[in-house]
Amino acid sequence: MRELIENALKGHRADYIEIRIEESQSTHIGYRGRELEDIAITSGRGGNVRAAFKGGWGFACFNDLSNLRDKVSQAVQQARMVGKEKTQLVPIETVVAVVPPEVTKDPGRIPLAEKKALTDQYCDALWSVPGIQTSSTSYGDGRKHIYFGNSEGAYIEQESVDVVLHISAVARDGGDVQQTSLSLGSNGDYGSIEGLHKEAEEIARKAVNLLKAPQIQGGEYTVILDPVLAGVFIHEAFGHLSEADHVYEDQRLKDIMLLGKRFGGPHLNVIDGAAIPGLRGSYMYDSEGVPSSHTYLIREGVLVGRLHSRETAAKMGESPTGNARAISYNFPPIVRMTNTFIEPGEASLDDLLAEVKDGIYAANWFGGMTSMEMFTFSSGESYRIRNGRIAETVRSVMLSGNLFSTLHNLDAVANDLSFNQGGGCGKGGQFPLPVSNGSPHIRIRNCLVGGS
Repeated sequence: MRELIENALKGHRADYIEIRIEESQSTHIGYRGRELEDIAITSGRGGNVRAAFKGGWGFACFNDLSNLRDKVSQAVQQARMVGKEKTQLVPIETVVAVVPPEVTKDPGRIPLAEKKALTDQYCDALWSVPGIQTSSTSYGDGRKHIYFGNSEGAYIEQESVDVVLHISAVARDGGDVQQTSLSLGSNGDYGSIEGLHKEAEEIARKAVNLLKAPQIQGGEYTVILDPVLAGVFIHEAFGHLSEADHVYEDQRLKDIMLLGKRFGGPHLNVIDGAAIPGLRGSYMYDSEGVPSSHTYLIREGVLVGRLHSRETAAKMGESPTGNARAISYNFPPIVRMTNTFIEPGEASLDDLLAEVKDGIYAANWFGGMTSMEMFTFSSGESYRIRNGRIAETVRSVMLSGNLFSTLHNLDAVANDLSFNQGGGCGKGGQFPLPVSNGSPHIRIRNCLVGGS
């Protein structure tokens, strides 16, 4: 494959060219209620060429490798048609490497019948709880082998294995509908989604119990977020604003996301990095051949970094971070998060609770949306905090606010960091990209909570 790529790259008039070839295989099993909706094993092979000339980019994707040189010519021709300025790519070390996958229990070695049997058991566990109206159970895994080469002499082979499980239950009483869910994932460990029968039952039981739970009075509360919801918050509300392709194209964002600006107290540290081993957003090299990194975005409350491709790093005069990612060969790489998290502090959850006389404990997540610095998130579970203790279950709550005032109101960070690996990130039509987000428990004062 290396010889094929290197020969195809020779002799073209362009500032930069890269070729990415991908071989993949995936499994998916999905139930809607008790009915098997789909079950499939799929495989594919294809690739793309990306070329730059005078700041313009050309892109061509393909499934047939026999005319690879023609595809390079096509991408170069496109770039030359649109290029009118100067190609800016931050210089990086030329790498030649072969990166094997991180695998603990390889899902590729598990028979399809065994995967289906496990999914069946989780579906049965959900329906063992009286009061469930419907459910969703899905399992997926995938293996990718990627070959990358560019006109600078880099050549990288990189293989990855991904596993994901999603379980949800819906209970209904007349027009009252309540839902709970669990999403898990792993970088190459089928064992991470085994043995969850009790958890599946508990998900269904929580959905049924929510039908009887009271709804809180809306208003401002002190809120403690569990690691799952806090991780989603920092990924969605802050992480996307740190992606430099958004920033350098938008003057308002440039003014907002100004390096050196204080966003919170000295206890607040936010990191993104694919160099953390064993997580779904981890890798050795990004889709441009840039080594993965460990990037502080906020350090001791101050904005100190952002996420880059080679182009955005060059245009903004900053260092590359290894965050250019493409979900498949059908897309060019764009700036994406990897593993985004709030660094743990020194306090315990009990310490955070002790100072709350009347508040809300919000856990898991159900959905949400962001618009620039404004956000709205719904919890998957919620409880009252009374006199420093987690008390009765209440209906799931909606948290809304301005990101920056919320970060300033984030007054305590616990020491119990954990990662949520069950989701996928969407941007530019590329979804679901494997990522992880994480956090310890965090406490936010004066948080707007929706209720009755």
